[in-house]
Amino acid sequence: MVTVGQVGGAYGVRGWVRIASFTDPPSNLLDYQPWHLRLERADSGQSGWQLCPAEAVRPHRGGFVARFPQVVDRDAALRISGAEIAVPQTCLPAPGEGEFYWRELIGLRVVDQNGMDLGVVERLLPTGVHDVLAIQGGGDGGAEVLIPFVGAHVSEVRIQDGVIHVDWEAPE
Repeated sequence: MVTVGQVGGAYGVRGWVRIASFTDPPSNLLDYQPWHLRLERADSGQSGWQLCPAEAVRPHRGGFVARFPQVVDRDAALRISGAEIAVPQTCLPAPGEGEFYWRELIGLRVVDQNGMDLGVVERLLPTGVHDVLAIQGGGDGGAEVLIPFVGAHVSEVRIQDGVIHVDWEAPE
């Protein structure tokens, strides 16, 4: 399962909820179906992914609002607040040549042009111009290293081998 959004708070009194999209652009969330929700509630004894396609979704103030079949009032909407929205990985299009999903890059080992282990990709940061790899746990005592994810610095991404090769000079 791939997380593509999250249920926010209740919207009104008839079971509608706010939806935050984690896709780029946000409207891609509507293309990925069927939705599954993960509810981790100690009081209900339920956890894990549950198939829960929305019966209606519409844009609202830069995000979306949605209604789910079994969520009929504000109290029910509040109970699913915070639930992750995911789809099976097979619902996502394959990335193009030289393109990667962020989830594919997180956890990969990063090695510089001299074979020095810089650490592991912990997260990516969107900057508007290009994404930046945030690398943690290398040979420099664990200080975070930030490397722009652009061809000038990233020479090779080998998902199958779990490694990203970079042309990067670590600060002294």
